Amino acid sequence: MFSSSFYQIIIIAGLILIALVVIGTIIARLYKRSSKEVSFVRTGFGGEKVILGGGAIVLPVLHEVIPVNMNTLRLEVKRAADQALITRDRMRVDVMAEFYVRVKPTAESIATAAQTLGQKTMSPNELKDLVEGKFVDSLRAVAAEMAMEELHEKRVDFVQKVQQVVSEDLFKNGLELETVSLTGLDQTSFKFFNAKMHLMQKV
Repeated sequence: MFSSSFYQIIIIAGLILIALVVIGTIIARLYKRSSKEVSFVRTGFGGEKVILGGGAIVLPVLHEVIPVNMNTLRLEVKRAADQALITRDRMRVDVMAEFYVRVKPTAESIATAAQTLGQKTMSPNELKDLVEGKFVDSLRAVAAEMAMEELHEKRVDFVQKVQQVVSEDLFKNGLELETVSLTGLDQTSFKFFNAKMHLMQKV
């Protein structure tokens, strides 16, 4: 016959085992993993924590999670007709360019992207709406330094200058520019050329 103390030990061991299983199940459900495609920033209790290639416990109410898309995104920008670019020799050009951007895979850049962009990295269209102005400004600035003939003859130089100009602005959002592709470059139809409007825009 087993003594009562033995049964008590068995019961206590069983309760401990059940408690461990329950705790393990809860932790497993609260544990959130990042992936190669999506990292995240956990804020709230315990301060900010960037999760890249790992995981963290996320407690309801106490923590907020901001996912950050780590994939390269293609953002297309088109300036044509009355919105065409103006060159140094006061001509208008229709330009279509593709900007390939991504969040730089460092803790600092991911935190910056989460803070300045929120969840917009998960939606290319929303991200484009937010940063398109930077792309347009860089296209305008570089086009204004080159003549129409130069744009056609030195497309590579044009792209490189645009890339240099926009990279600095994107860095402020935790983004890096992988490449720029110039998919379209044509002289704007003369019906959209307005010398008076051009002079106002140049000023």
